[in-house]
Amino acid sequence: MSATATRNGQRSGRRWWLMPLSVLLFFVIWLSSWELLARSGFWPPYSLPAFSDSAASLWENFANGRFQNAMAASLTRLIAGYLVATGIGLLLGLLMGRSRVANSTLGSLALGLQALPSVAWLPLALIWFGLEESAIIFVVVMGTVFSIAMSTASGIRNINPTLEKAAKNMGAKGDDLLFDVILPASLPNMVSGMKQGWSFAWRSLIAAEMVYSTVGLGYMLQWGREFNNLPLVIAVMMVIVMIGLATDQFFFDPLEQAVHSRWGLIRRTRPSVWKRLISGRWGA
Repeated sequence: MSATATRNGQRSGRRWWLMPLSVLLFFVIWLSSWELLARSGFWPPYSLPAFSDSAASLWENFANGRFQNAMAASLTRLIAGYLVATGIGLLLGLLMGRSRVANSTLGSLALGLQALPSVAWLPLALIWFGLEESAIIFVVVMGTVFSIAMSTASGIRNINPTLEKAAKNMGAKGDDLLFDVILPASLPNMVSGMKQGWSFAWRSLIAAEMVYSTVGLGYMLQWGREFNNLPLVIAVMMVIVMIGLATDQFFFDPLEQAVHSRWGLIRRTRPSVWKRLISGRWGA
């Protein structure tokens, strides 16, 4: 190791506290500004509740178990719909990516349906499935599947032609070409599509639960709106944001980094701020 690298590492170790301090300072300023603005009286409390009121609602609903029940119901629907959508989306994407006819027909249909708001599927879902959990899961599937299919198809079509030709010259064909060359090479786009599909699944779920549900985070949002309980609405939003951040930081981000690094698309990066905050290894 060179002397310059050693000095840089020592400086980084001495300044390990700068990053957590910056993160802490940002949130302190943001939350304090929110609190002061809400307490200023410029807006009425029912229009802009203070952060302390929203945090109190968050704590209260965790203490009485309402959030735990809502999260369990919502995540069960979300995961079920997302897994179904992922399976169908990957198959559709593979078909559209390898067949020009499928790309011109199914691809055009998928592109059009991808622009359709997921909540627009709810009337059909209620007619086809009735007032059942399957209706909400159907909305999640339809709001997610086309995004995953389009990303998968794009990844397959954008494979370096030289790579495929080289594999064919070496005798790869059929299933060997598909599973050993095509799918691994398109894996980065597939993972990105799955990550994007997860966000679409959340939007579809919340929209469906706000229209029809008796338990869930979307239902709690709707309940807070109907009873003009804005601290509860913001508390539910906080829960959704925290689940989204946790899922991204501890599942999709490591998966994406591993796949991209495996294919040499990016260098391995340092752990995220949140992971280093939990582990305490800021200088690493």
